[in-house]
Amino acid sequence: MAKTGDPAHAATGPALSTLDFALDRGSPVPLYHQLAQQLEAAILLIVLAPGNLLGNEVDLSVRLGLSRPTIRQAIQSLVDKGLLVRRRGVGTQVVHSQVRRPLELSSLYDDLEAAGQGPTTEVVRNETVPAPAEAAAALGLAEGAEVVLLERLRRTHGRPVALLCNYLPSGLLGLDSARLEATGLYRMMRSAGITLHSARQTVGARAATAAEGSRLEEKEGAALLTMQRTAYDDTGRQVEYGTHIYRASRYSFEFQLLVRP
Repeated sequence: MAKTGDPAHAATGPALSTLDFALDRGSPVPLYHQLAQQLEAAILLIVLAPGNLLGNEVDLSVRLGLSRPTIRQAIQSLVDKGLLVRRRGVGTQVVHSQVRRPLELSSLYDDLEAAGQGPTTEVVRNETVPAPAEAAAALGLAEGAEVVLLERLRRTHGRPVALLCNYLPSGLLGLDSARLEATGLYRMMRSAGITLHSARQTVGARAATAAEGSRLEEKEGAALLTMQRTAYDDTGRQVEYGTHIYRASRYSFEFQLLVRP
């Protein structure tokens, strides 16, 4: 078991130095997996917060009494999950906990902010375009009718998590790019007096294209979650059609299932 008084602890940062790792050398569970599980739990509980440093492999090996290959394997498993990142000249750093989003009519921006994920937005496109067939059908418009197209890249802790594409009826509300980068689309709708009531939503998955991978810092072919949503206001009017993609390594949807009586 690691002690906070070990001489190497100062190099690992104050958050990590407060942790005790209970490693059972007699267990059939490999030591790297035990360490990885305990580090992951600390990250998900935000005991290790985004930005915390773990120190280098030599420091961790000395502190925990484990071989460097064991440390390396544990760290790599969490790098693969997107919970840690290796930065040249900095060391191994906590990135985030995976975003778990409940399936309800809510804004991604609001959900990320409530989860302490520090969301930021880059507006890629904000322009009026002829409605493509799918968007026109979802919004109850004729194909080619004018709609506002929004494309936004959403980041948490400085790293991409989602690419959002939304179509709205032209003239529904003013969509200033600076405001969109400072807040969420649904907040702007509510401020304009639009009361969101319900939505029809489909969740799926597919592989990233090269362009999507570049935007989301994923490899071409990486797993992406997809979501298509048509939102309605309290009069039954279609007010938004969204088609979004999310990094599966950093994002998941959460369902609550009820037993029908």
